[in-house]
Amino acid sequence: MKENLNEVKERLNDEFLLQALINERIDVFRDNFFTLHEYDQAQFYEKVGPDIRQKIYQFLSPQELALIFEALEIEDDQYEAYLNEMDTAYAADMLSFMNTDDAVDVLNELDEEQRDSFLEMMDSETVEEFNELLAYAEYTAGAIMTTEYVSILENSTVRSAMAVLRKEAPNAETIYYVFVVDDNHQLTGVLSLRDLIVADEDTIIKEIMKERVVSVKVTDDQEDVAHLFKDYNFLALPVVSENNELVGIITVDDIIDVIDEEASDDYSKLAGITDVDDVDVSPFKAARKRLPWLIMLLFLGTLTATLMSQFEATLDQVALLALFIPLISGTSGNSGTQALAVAVRGIATGEIDGKNKFKLLIREICTGLITGIVCGIVVIGIIYFWQHSIIIGLLVGAAICCSILVATIAGSFIPLLIHKLGVDPAVASGPFITTLNDITSILIYLGLATTLISQIS
Repeated sequence: MKENLNEVKERLNDEFLLQALINERIDVFRDNFFTLHEYDQAQFYEKVGPDIRQKIYQFLSPQELALIFEALEIEDDQYEAYLNEMDTAYAADMLSFMNTDDAVDVLNELDEEQRDSFLEMMDSETVEEFNELLAYAEYTAGAIMTTEYVSILENSTVRSAMAVLRKEAPNAETIYYVFVVDDNHQLTGVLSLRDLIVADEDTIIKEIMKERVVSVKVTDDQEDVAHLFKDYNFLALPVVSENNELVGIITVDDIIDVIDEEASDDYSKLAGITDVDDVDVSPFKAARKRLPWLIMLLFLGTLTATLMSQFEATLDQVALLALFIPLISGTSGNSGTQALAVAVRGIATGEIDGKNKFKLLIREICTGLITGIVCGIVVIGIIYFWQHSIIIGLLVGAAICCSILVATIAGSFIPLLIHKLGVDPAVASGPFITTLNDITSILIYLGLATTLISQIS
């Protein structure tokens, strides 16, 4: 496959930077490296090996590397390896220069001893900010928020507010929204940067602010926060304590990471694995993640074998029946997985709420009935022309129709039930639905066959 022009430019630029590092031409490296976007800088940093990265640590200050580290797209468990390449003091300085929420995300991936060793090397103000965020439970708004935001008092003027903005902007993660607080630091309103620019300098902030502010509590689930960003198209969202005190903000770039993380997590659960394996993960590590689910499903699968043994006499009399077991279980499994995907997606996106659950179930029952009847008729025709047996055709067709109906109902009902119990519906994963459908489809098929054995033997 031919490289496109951008790929050629990227490869040549990488080679040029690499040679500059190897030859220790620091000025050449820095002049060219800093013409790149931070994302491209991070990509180059990831591509080179540990030996070359040692050169980067010599040529870049901790503050410069902090911007690159924030742009990294690596697995959470890889941060420790990168930090271990650095001098401990250099790594601690680099972390202290990162945005608070990004640095805390990295620190959360380290063991307690290593995390404490880094914190001991930082100034007390930085440590206090980090510890504040580290105290929040994982996957909550508090855990992903940043404390680097701009807030102004509601009784101040636009002139004084602009002065505050100019002072705080260099350290703030975003300045497009300015949040308004009272003397007790309780959130009372919000302003856009445009509102401040166009307002008269002597105007009181309280007169022009928007009082209806959408906010989240520090304990709110990050997935619920993501839904708010999607619904309102926010760039940032304030985070408040139980008494409405403004404690931080969440920005859209953090929510994009949350959406990606949640989607990956749901996909993993639907596939019956702990998480999606990175391509660099060793076979042994990948196997260790997958084996618990596979062994659990193996035991569930023995129920299918046990069930079939109960119909051994029926299969002995009409061996032809065994040919259609994979067809029936496979078709019902596919139907159940389709219904499962629709239900899990609807719950995850918030499209399915209390009102729509019953509507979804009715729709899936009707869908299962229609698809079951159509598939049953098709199978009857195939078996009749293949085996010249209308009785077996009717038996298999009826079994497929009933199995698809049951599988569709199960695929939509089980996630709704699990969600009602307060558990992530994605745990009602494809493998579990498939195993359940195997059992029910075989029970239906061989149960009908046993009932009609006198007609088909």
